[in-house]
Amino acid sequence: PETEVMVITAFGSTESAVEAMKAGACDYLEKPFKVEEVKHRVSNNLSRLQLERENIMLRRELEMRYGFANIIGTSPTMVRIFSTIRQVANSRTNILITGESGTGKELVAKAIHHSGPRRGEAFVPVNCSAIPETLIESELFGHERGAFTGAVRSKPGLFEVASRGTIFLDEITELSLPTQATLLRAIQEQMIRRVGGTKEIEIDVRFLAATNQDIEGEVKAGRFREDLYYRINVIRIDLPPLRERKEDIPILLDNFLEKYARRTQKPVPQVSPEAKDLLLRHPFPGNVRELENLIERVLALSTSGFIRPEDILPTLSSTPPKPDPAPREFPLQGIDLETEVETFEKELIQKALQRAGGIKKRAAELLQISFRSLRYKLEKYGLAGRGPDGDIEDETNNGSSSF
Repeated sequence: PETEVMVITAFGSTESAVEAMKAGACDYLEKPFKVEEVKHRVSNNLSRLQLERENIMLRRELEMRYGFANIIGTSPTMVRIFSTIRQVANSRTNILITGESGTGKELVAKAIHHSGPRRGEAFVPVNCSAIPETLIESELFGHERGAFTGAVRSKPGLFEVASRGTIFLDEITELSLPTQATLLRAIQEQMIRRVGGTKEIEIDVRFLAATNQDIEGEVKAGRFREDLYYRINVIRIDLPPLRERKEDIPILLDNFLEKYARRTQKPVPQVSPEAKDLLLRHPFPGNVRELENLIERVLALSTSGFIRPEDILPTLSSTPPKPDPAPREFPLQGIDLETEVETFEKELIQKALQRAGGIKKRAAELLQISFRSLRYKLEKYGLAGRGPDGDIEDETNNGSSSF
């Protein structure tokens, strides 16, 4: 498809030249011609084609290195997430995206949609927590005229709107159990029924979901259906909070500075080393969204081309930056090094298990050790029974995957 076409004709006319160029020809030559002229034009067109191909390759390389579909990051975790997006984009597999508020879950969902074969169809995001419980089924699946008071006409639901495209249910844990049951059938059967209707409507949607809650905990508590959990959690993408990928803050900072400088028609300001250090030490409970809002406010109020700590401090969240830990003094009587190391290691393992929702395979990935090593350490520290099933999970786990 990338082959260039030159048209050579003994019956040249303006009309046929225009028609040929509209059809995709790169050049149009009338007979008689000189061989040297043909060689020259072929050479020029091949050079242009080579430049276009190099440009495409460079864009892909920069995308992998510095960001993906507006997701910015160079940390190892983010690079793995970019790779996962590419791997799953062309499939129809259901994907669960987890992470704290502000980490970019909808951006990941959009990247999956726009990187796959459905990119030309609708991407329909739905914030489940923003729709009243009494209206959620009507919004998702539509309703027929007279189905309830105020239903003066039939209305298609968002699943119908997203047909042949992608539907993204954000904060899916906010759905009630009855709505979860209806949703499960829609995902499994790719069929829906409007509220008040009797006709089955076939749909063709790619299903993505997200939550900032501990979904495994919601399942254990009986607030989220276990069968729906396994249906949506075929592939899992865990987005880390910004405080766990602080090496991405400088590149995010540059990106937002350029973005809002263009928007406010101001030159891109410089950031003092002290201001950068303040940002690097800030815990960012609001994650990337908090950093972006901070930069937008700073640029809107800025009257100079230089950002100092005093420009940033008033806009930071109420959570103060964590001070650098004071160096621990070595006790006069000495310490038991082995005990100290084991205590620290046990604490890190417990935190990794908590971050991984009790799934030990994912905890091993977070700790960057093998599953076998983690299993040994869990036995050693008496933590073997702390998985969601009370046992040590094996590598197969529940069929989900973090990356």
